Amino acid sequence: MKTFLFLVAAIALHAAEPKPVPAMQAIPLPHDEVSLQHNGAELCRLHFSKDQRRPFIFPVNGPSGRSLTRMGHPRDPVTHSHHNSVWFSHESVAGVNFWGDQGGTIQHVRVLRLEDSDAEAFVETENAWLDKAGVAVMHDRRRITARTLPNDEWLLLLDLELDARTADVPLGQTAFGFLGVRMAKTIGVTDGGGRIRNSEGGEDEEGCFRKPARWMDYSGPITTEALEGITLLDHPQNPAHPVTFHCRNDGWMGAAPTFSAPLVVKKGEPLRLRYALFIHLGWVPREKVEEHWKEFAASPWKDFPAKK
Repeated sequence: MKTFLFLVAAIALHAAEPKPVPAMQAIPLPHDEVSLQHNGAELCRLHFSKDQRRPFIFPVNGPSGRSLTRMGHPRDPVTHSHHNSVWFSHESVAGVNFWGDQGGTIQHVRVLRLEDSDAEAFVETENAWLDKAGVAVMHDRRRITARTLPNDEWLLLLDLELDARTADVPLGQTAFGFLGVRMAKTIGVTDGGGRIRNSEGGEDEEGCFRKPARWMDYSGPITTEALEGITLLDHPQNPAHPVTFHCRNDGWMGAAPTFSAPLVVKKGEPLRLRYALFIHLGWVPREKVEEHWKEFAASPWKDFPAKK
């Protein structure tokens, strides 16, 4: 009897032991949002409400806790209303303009997966690219991953799989799409104290505008005491790598794989794109950026869950 009671007590004690709490968590929120957090502090938030024209990520918080991105142009909020912090879109998908706010819309379909761990957390979603009549011309699956680094720096990994389900989908030649990043006003070269650099030694708009590179960095002051920035990394398996970067001194940068030539998303052959944003402290040394790019370049694509 004593042995039996001992076993019962041991089982109860074991059952009561709390499981480890993951440092990184993907927290679903009201109003169709998911917050990616490190020890309870938000790093970024995905917005995918169907009353918006496209999903986007805001804020993208730097080590200081301030967002290094913003919603809209600092001096032209009307014609640049589509500048939604960090977002995917394209100016010509089967002839439909998804870049501006008067054409097609990218509508959230469902959340596929939310995952937590000590090193990273991510959210996977499915989205439909709808023309003005509400007809889907293309679908995508995307994975938004936050991964911790030392000194409160971190990586935002952006994986996109474009899917043509009924017919080949042409992607027109343009500098607008697929990935856009609108920096905080104070980080801009024109409106703040920022600067732009790329992997090829170019600086600011004059040296980086519409030129191919492996990465582009936009850094500047985010508080009266803190300098921080974002480096946009292009994966070598992406089409047209090294990608042509579109950038402006007013606080904008984007990766444009269709700048030099159009692409086609073939039916049954998804087109994959992979980018990363390195969220960092200070005027990050080129050598450090190169280390992160090489690590990112060697990272394998992780397949999405099987379709159901």
